[in-house]
Amino acid sequence: MFIPLHDYNPMRYIKQPWMTWLLIAINVVIFVVFQSELVLQIGDRAAFLFGMTPAEIGHGVRLPSAYGALPEEFTLLTYMFLHGGWMHLIGNMLFLWVFGDNIEDAIGHWRFLGFYIACGFAGGVAHFFSMKTSTVPLVGASGAIAGIIAAYLMLHPRVKIWVLAFGRIPLKLSAAWVLGIWIGFQAINILAKTDDDTSWWGHVGGLIAGAALILVLRRPGVELFDRGLEFAPRVDTPKVEP
Repeated sequence: MFIPLHDYNPMRYIKQPWMTWLLIAINVVIFVVFQSELVLQIGDRAAFLFGMTPAEIGHGVRLPSAYGALPEEFTLLTYMFLHGGWMHLIGNMLFLWVFGDNIEDAIGHWRFLGFYIACGFAGGVAHFFSMKTSTVPLVGASGAIAGIIAAYLMLHPRVKIWVLAFGRIPLKLSAAWVLGIWIGFQAINILAKTDDDTSWWGHVGGLIAGAALILVLRRPGVELFDRGLEFAPRVDTPKVEP
């Protein structure tokens, strides 16, 4: 519905969001090497190798031996670095590019890495409980991205964002509208019991984790809901990381 392009939200504590850039690079490299069939020609098999399959965890269902899947518990980490196609990858990385830097700024580089993984893990767990018998591997960073969306909405609901509405109409809207509508869209699909390839409950798990974690991981002095935003000066020299 809305494709985010750019936000007006400068860094206040760090010079560069290098952890956000690193996560984007890792996701892209993994896709190119393991999923695009440009290098190792593994292609769709990567989803069975490293994707999270609920039935394997809950019911001990084994995949064909030719795939040589990892122990399924490890796939709660590896699944979030795989994607279902170029558009899936680009969509998630675009959200990470636009919104991840400010969450990294608010909590620090290494805490942001832990935050990202924890939200992705929560998304995987939520998907498992919603589809315990599914034999379809879950892939994608969407749970982690949902956590970033929840944290951004709690920190910066009044920040203006340039978006493409319906993929073609440029608009400048507040984050509360853009991200609030995105969250509402998840709820609508859950209530409508939409049966497609999207893990709506995985998004919800990431959202809940992101909202909870930002409360405890944010730096001292980082306000919620843009309180004091107008008076917060930009700091050109980064503060000492916690």
